[in-house]
Amino acid sequence: MNRLKSLALAAVAGAFFASTSPAAVAQISADVDVEPDCPYGYYDYAPYSCAPSGYYGPDWFLGGVFIGVGPWFHGRPHFRGHVDNRFDGRHGYAGPMPNRGDRPAPAMHLDHMNHFRGNEVRAGVGHEGGARR
Repeated sequence: MNRLKSLALAAVAGAFFASTSPAAVAQISADVDVEPDCPYGYYDYAPYSCAPSGYYGPDWFLGGVFIGVGPWFHGRPHFRGHVDNRFDGRHGYAGPMPNRGDRPAPAMHLDHMNHFRGNEVRAGVGHEGGARR
């Protein structure tokens, strides 16, 4: 009988602690890849900060409009574009960057940059390779 009382007391105590336990607070985080608002282009790796003018070669532009990189980029199959990675923050660039909402100067025709000398080839979705010009 003593054993039965002990079991009943343990069951009541267990039910009490189970009913008064604090509710678990779940932290939910969603990372949505939204195309940034950038005048010249974006780095092709997260967090996709704006790349300075001169980073992308003319093959990244169509009619003066940047065609994009990152997870939202769905360009032509097997696309490869030249970049000048000296403008890449991962390679030590610390110069001026465009601000969010800036627009390119109307007189700049970015798809006709004859002075551009790329040193790397990118696929637009983070794949890199050597420049073959």
